[in-house]
Amino acid sequence: MKNATLLAVISSLLPLHAAAQAPGDDGPAVTVYSTADPAGFDPQQFIAQQRQGFNPMFAWQVPGFGVVKEVRKVALQKGANNLRFPDVAQFIDPTTVSFTDLTDADGTSVLEQNFEFDLVSPDKLLEKYLDRDISVELANGETIETVTGKLLSAAAGQLVLQAADGVRILSGRGQQVKLGDLPGGLITRPTLVWKLLAEKAGEHEVRTTYQTSGITWRSDYNLVLDKNDARADLGAWVTLMNLSGAGYENAKLKLIAGDVQRIQPPQFKYAGMARSMAVAEDAMAPGFEEKAFFEYHLYTLPRRTDILANATQQITLFPTARNVKVEKLMVYYGLPEAAGWAFAGQPMQDRNLGNQSNPKLDVYVRFKNEKSNRLGMPLPRGKVRVYKQDEADETLEFVGEDLIDHTAKDEKVLIKLGQAFDVVGERTQTNFTIDTSRKVITEGYRIQIRNHKDAPQKVIIKENLFRWSTWQITESSDKYEKIDSRTIHYEVTVPANGEKTVTYTVKYTW
Repeated sequence: MKNATLLAVISSLLPLHAAAQAPGDDGPAVTVYSTADPAGFDPQQFIAQQRQGFNPMFAWQVPGFGVVKEVRKVALQKGANNLRFPDVAQFIDPTTVSFTDLTDADGTSVLEQNFEFDLVSPDKLLEKYLDRDISVELANGETIETVTGKLLSAAAGQLVLQAADGVRILSGRGQQVKLGDLPGGLITRPTLVWKLLAEKAGEHEVRTTYQTSGITWRSDYNLVLDKNDARADLGAWVTLMNLSGAGYENAKLKLIAGDVQRIQPPQFKYAGMARSMAVAEDAMAPGFEEKAFFEYHLYTLPRRTDILANATQQITLFPTARNVKVEKLMVYYGLPEAAGWAFAGQPMQDRNLGNQSNPKLDVYVRFKNEKSNRLGMPLPRGKVRVYKQDEADETLEFVGEDLIDHTAKDEKVLIKLGQAFDVVGERTQTNFTIDTSRKVITEGYRIQIRNHKDAPQKVIIKENLFRWSTWQITESSDKYEKIDSRTIHYEVTVPANGEKTVTYTVKYTW
């Protein structure tokens, strides 16, 4: 099966989205910034909070924000004007709002701007009716009882009324509350309001810009390996979540990737909730256009799209990169990470320290993000899921996933998939001597890699020279590479159904 077919199969496993392009060039421009940690960020936890009404402040806990730019045509009279913009985001930061009259910038001045967000809700309506008369209909068997009185309290689903026959406490279950007109101060949609002075009457084109919480994005990658683990197809998607309290129809969408500093108060992070995602599919949609922007990267969707309110969407980040050259390799770190050692301020003289052996080898896929390898586009931080075809029924099977950080072009990408089953390692201390008067430790190790597979395996053996900072390899069976001041690597090939042994001796002095 060709890799193109493999990507078609995987697209049926994952939710995708690309909103239809609307004609014309009218509509807002939205730039979305993200601080989402791809390891723990789950959009559905916020969707669930919003739907169940657990926390009215949930939008400010969303790891990201948006900058919305919108141009509208409005009618102004000469002199003082009250201009209202409804249908804006509910979670605007009012300190970020700006207003520009594109028709007469010098002649129009802003005297005052306000953000009205006291939206209608049952609780707020009842608050407005405190100390006012209301009527409540209660079901009493097959009859309906009507209680009229002054509302004294409304809390936790219970109403307290001063009725003609005394104080009544009414449960919120099964009751119908009748109110009068909508009280002043409550609105049905978030609204920006400006007090303006205009020198020219008539139609003006004005632009407003603001920041809003409750919107963010993350990137997801799907890597499909060929049967030899030497080539792969890489697809990339943007998952966009919008809980800002507004939708943006026919919007120009941009994404910023990079670590943009923004001053924010400490936030409480909620645990993940049940997952569900329903989005449309359009696998043929073009991807984002990327360019460097300041010290970050800007991704612009070359078409307009609808950013849906209270939803998650998936949009193609870039067209699938096919036939990418990849390399599968294994890494053996024989010194267990839980062995109880750490680099200290004095030599480690205990002969038993680090003498344990970890049998497991980690499995990785590595490729270079360069143009000659059909890539070369800066990759935003995200999660990479790796699949491989089962030739028995030509279906894709999941073989592992890992996180990548923001990765510039021409850099290598290393993806950890799991641990090997049929390739094992063994690390043995072969000698240890210490001369405290001469301040010398000599230590030898034997590392064995046993391969029970029918194909040779490439393995990197990682060794930490952990006893002291001054060391020298005095004997070595194989060539090694010094990675840093306390790490060396052996890169070896283990024959099919065979083994490879590496030995070395290190001398520490202090």
